[in-house]
Amino acid sequence: MKVILSRDVEKLGAAGDTIEVKSGYGRNYLFPRNLAVPATKANLNAIDTIRKQQELRDKKNRRAAEVVKDRIEKLSVSVEVLVGEEDKLFGSVTNAEIATLLKAEGVDVDKRAISIDPPIKALGMYTVPVQIAKDVVAELKVLVIKKS
Repeated sequence: MKVILSRDVEKLGAAGDTIEVKSGYGRNYLFPRNLAVPATKANLNAIDTIRKQQELRDKKNRRAAEVVKDRIEKLSVSVEVLVGEEDKLFGSVTNAEIATLLKAEGVDVDKRAISIDPPIKALGMYTVPVQIAKDVVAELKVLVIKKS
């Protein structure tokens, strides 16, 4: 039996894929859970239209992410921190602090999109990756300086 997946199904396929499954699996598992629909001509045309609309949305979102990426890569933020002996930080610079600094610059980014690995625990200049979209990553320059 040919079916079109409505949602991503683990070990089976992604949403929009047309696959062949056993008829019992389709009738008893996929259809009742709204994971798939029968592969009729009308359903194939509907899925094709939905796929085209999704591609247009993805292109638009990618262009918007590229604009944000360019804006972030032109920025350089400074973090003032308290330091102890031998210029070692008390704690570390967090992704929440960097997100707050970016917001002050007019760029709103979720703190979970900023990955600091390894943690920043010393003064200096660092490059921090910021995940804007699924496949768009910006490199932000972060300067860690001593608080006076």
